[in-house]
Amino acid sequence: MESQTWREKAARIMKAALDSVDPRLAVLQNFTLKNSTLIVNQNEYDLDSYNRVFLVGAGKAGQPMAEAVSEVLGPRLNQGKVIVKEGYRRPSELSKRIDIIEAGHPIPDIRGVNGTYEIIELLEGMQGDDLVVCVISGGGSALMVSPVMGVKLNDLQELTQELLASGATVNEINTLRKHLERAKGGQIARYAAPAKIVSLILSDVVGDPLEVIGSGPSVPDPTTYSDSLSILEQLGIRNKIPASINNHLLNGQDGKVPETPKPGELLFHGVNNLIIGSNRTAALAALRQAEKEGFSSLILTNYLQGEAHQAGQLLGTIIRQLASQNEPIPRPACIIVGGETTVTLHGDGQGGRNQELALGAVIELAGLTDVALMTLATDGGDGITDAAGAVVTGGTLDTAKSMNLDPESYLKRNDSYNFFNPLDDLIKTGPTMTNVNDLAFLFAF
Repeated sequence: MESQTWREKAARIMKAALDSVDPRLAVLQNFTLKNSTLIVNQNEYDLDSYNRVFLVGAGKAGQPMAEAVSEVLGPRLNQGKVIVKEGYRRPSELSKRIDIIEAGHPIPDIRGVNGTYEIIELLEGMQGDDLVVCVISGGGSALMVSPVMGVKLNDLQELTQELLASGATVNEINTLRKHLERAKGGQIARYAAPAKIVSLILSDVVGDPLEVIGSGPSVPDPTTYSDSLSILEQLGIRNKIPASINNHLLNGQDGKVPETPKPGELLFHGVNNLIIGSNRTAALAALRQAEKEGFSSLILTNYLQGEAHQAGQLLGTIIRQLASQNEPIPRPACIIVGGETTVTLHGDGQGGRNQELALGAVIELAGLTDVALMTLATDGGDGITDAAGAVVTGGTLDTAKSMNLDPESYLKRNDSYNFFNPLDDLIKTGPTMTNVNDLAFLFAF
């Protein structure tokens, strides 16, 4: 299979994966209006029995999700506020009653704080005959930010940087966020009560746990202040974070400040949380397209986690097995892997977990013929770079050596972007307006 041909096929496979989790279409497939009845999955809401309908939310897919909700509800939608990542607001025919607010990601900023306070203020006026539609997608945790009393924004920013540098998982990061902020861990549901809530959720978390996606603003929170303190201890960063955070978590553990809303509380009886797209959705679409392209295809897992470079080495050994043994499926083969790895920072280079995963596979793939590994952040941005991932082939190492690029030294300083950039092997999709974790594609032609 000629180089250009397999790259074209791979591009179509990746496009199919992204198209399957298009936020607007995902909403429209699960959120429909028939006469005056709103149908959300198998739940029905007679809009004639509601006085007002509101829209709130946060995430990288926030605007297309909001557009779809507005398209369905039309003039029945009274007002809305949705926070999106900076650069993700775009010209739109959205009603002037709906505010799209840009804010910082992955480090929260004052725009996110102000936008979240506006959402809280809106929800605190809800009545029992109001309906709130909540749209949540990847990035929502950093965008919908509201520090508790005694904790400042710069304290949360410092904590976020320490957590990201320590290789903390999204579950760990969001457990802390839920206990240091006022809109996470079921607290949006608390503010909106007694109104009914419909939450449309695009999952960016491995395994799709509702309480973790976007830090579960409308979902009961099973975690505690004690869990938060344990995470800081396990990561070895408790002495590196602001004293205000330690003090608040200790006060919470001692019962001096209230816990987040827990499973079984009455306020959740009027809440309907629905996942409308996930990593599994994208992987299945990629599988179908790969089969159309003539590949033997397999979804290996949607639960890939751990250190990115180590995951890259592992995927490299699977490709080596494909190349040498024609296993676990015969050539031409496409194995699809989903999940979310982490990067523990040891250097000051540029990159992200998908690029670092690819870099971890370079040595393992060296010398193999007709193979490739392609990595993809489905939101189009890997780390703080403009790349979504990278491509590795059996010839990558030789080409790199000819340019005096040593993969191991680039790994040591977490500088995957500057390794792949001179090779012209970065994948750049631009913002995709969606986010369902990461995908990797293992090819043997």
